[in-house]
Amino acid sequence: MNQKRTTLTIQVQPKAKRNEVLGFTEGILRLKIAAPPVEGKANKEVISYLSEVLDIPKSSVDIERGHTSKIKIIAINGIDRERIYERIEAARRQ
Repeated sequence: MNQKRTTLTIQVQPKAKRNEVLGFTEGILRLKIAAPPVEGKANKEVISYLSEVLDIPKSSVDIERGHTSKIKIIAINGIDRERIYERIEAARRQ
């Protein structure tokens, strides 16, 4: 597997009806997450949902900064930026 490391800035809207990719706004990926922002539940769901959208293991997604904020810096390993954007766009269209 490719050992590339990419970082993304994301904005999370917790307690949504369902997990959803809203797309990019001014370079920030906006996500709706069903889990509440309590005891790390939303953060765990962000990692799980992004790994599902990107079709990579959960261990390849890490929250670098913003554990207690709606704005987070996410590190993604093993997939290049172009493929990340392709998969996010495909998920947004669903």
